[in-house]
Amino acid sequence: MAYDVARIRSHFPSLTGPDAAAHFDGPGGSQVPDVVGEAVAATLTSAISNRGTVTAAERRSADVVAACRQALADLLAADPRGVVFGRSATALTYEVARALGKTWGPGDEVVVTRLDHDSNIRPWVQVAEAGGATVRWVDFDPTTGELMAEDVEAVLTDRTRLVATTAASNLIGTRPQTRKISDAVHAVGALHWVDGVHATPHALVDVDSLGADVWTCSPYKFLGPHCGVLAADPELLETLRPDKLAPSSDAVPERFELGTLPYELMAGVTAAVDFLAGIGDLDRPVTPEDRRRRLTASMAELGAHEEGLLARLEPELRALPGVTVYSNAGRRTPTLLFTVDGREPGDVYRALAERGVNAPASHFYALEASRRLGLGDAGGVRVGLAPYTSENDVDRLLTGLREIVT
Repeated sequence: MAYDVARIRSHFPSLTGPDAAAHFDGPGGSQVPDVVGEAVAATLTSAISNRGTVTAAERRSADVVAACRQALADLLAADPRGVVFGRSATALTYEVARALGKTWGPGDEVVVTRLDHDSNIRPWVQVAEAGGATVRWVDFDPTTGELMAEDVEAVLTDRTRLVATTAASNLIGTRPQTRKISDAVHAVGALHWVDGVHATPHALVDVDSLGADVWTCSPYKFLGPHCGVLAADPELLETLRPDKLAPSSDAVPERFELGTLPYELMAGVTAAVDFLAGIGDLDRPVTPEDRRRRLTASMAELGAHEEGLLARLEPELRALPGVTVYSNAGRRTPTLLFTVDGREPGDVYRALAERGVNAPASHFYALEASRRLGLGDAGGVRVGLAPYTSENDVDRLLTGLREIVT
């Protein structure tokens, strides 16, 4: 079945009406389909309580949690017993970094890259410094935007304890060779922590095939509510002892989940994963039995849709007078970072907003990458494509930019 973007958009209340904006701000948080809001509301207003087995309300919340873990496991080809839910990917990274850092000391080494979002840099730098471990930095090529596996391998030693890399740069879209990096990291006996926040919305993920020991992602980047997710081998999580309350569960993954879980958000996450899985046939309900198979098909269709739009948008963007595009890697997500000569990125952002086009400007917390590209802390204007992006959206963006730069 052909990708029906009009049908998909009909499920997004924020995209309907004459005043609806053209949203290219998905890398910072996508728009949300109606079924996700309905799932959140239905759960929040149902008879629900803390998880248990005695009352119907307790069982309902337990079922919501189990269903969410399974949906995320299907999305990531992960073990549901290793799916951890949290406030955000940043919060989860800090939490587990502190637990890992308890085992590090002088002589140990941690590797981070300048391509990454700061949430996959600063927690490791701070925890390493607190324990006296050494931080090793890996650079990327600012011209091509590439981060090569060989660059990571060059800094690895038998003292490396953890390597943190991104599966896709949220600033310029670069998709490093995650599997090749994982193989090199494991060869020295270290752990590979992968920030999959920007990669997960755009390509089918298989955590084991990618060799990631830990994968983080954010459902609000793939049509869901604001929250964070971590997926890892439960046997690895069993070896970590995070700080927690004395009476709280010591089981995995619960030992990493502080306080009562937001059941309504978890129901929304399940609905978001099912919406993604059903993109190819929205009339046919998604079941847990066919979810992964349908995700495989739908993510391929989504990728083709986004790549088709990118193939039209990118050359026209690059041809505009005074525009410099910084997204140049061979393998990347449909994400473009650009600047306009003589115009501050924030001014371009505001001018587009006045025309009903949402394309924000910033370093987007990829501070090291922005500085390496020579853009300082101002960054650039970022355009991200999403499942609901249409040809008309692209027209509106290009028309607005032509008015701004000419």
